[in-house]
Amino acid sequence: MFLILTFIGQWPVAAREAYLAGDPSTAPRILARALAVLATIPLWYLLAALSRLVARALGGKGSWYAARIALFWALATVSPLMLLQGLVAGMVGPGPALTLVTTLSGAAFLWLWLTMLHEAERG
Repeated sequence: MFLILTFIGQWPVAAREAYLAGDPSTAPRILARALAVLATIPLWYLLAALSRLVARALGGKGSWYAARIALFWALATVSPLMLLQGLVAGMVGPGPALTLVTTLSGAAFLWLWLTMLHEAERG
């Protein structure tokens, strides 16, 4: 769910970049973003595994599955913020508004993920 919504959120950015570059079509830029989003899948699994290792070193009693679920639910929960970030990046462009939305999205993700991971590691 997160990857699909993140990909859709990138369409306004791709359209803005194509328009500013004078390209007749946004299709190549959208395809490149789709491949980039797909390429991140192993990184999310690696991040979940690393978080499990850190939690176990700190005394966590959860499982590998619980660490993945905590990460993936946190990502799914912030998906609407990723859509908002894409809209701001595509409609407003770089500036304080985009920085604010990006910072809030990152902070929301970290807070949700760490909260869910803490709950999953309670055992």
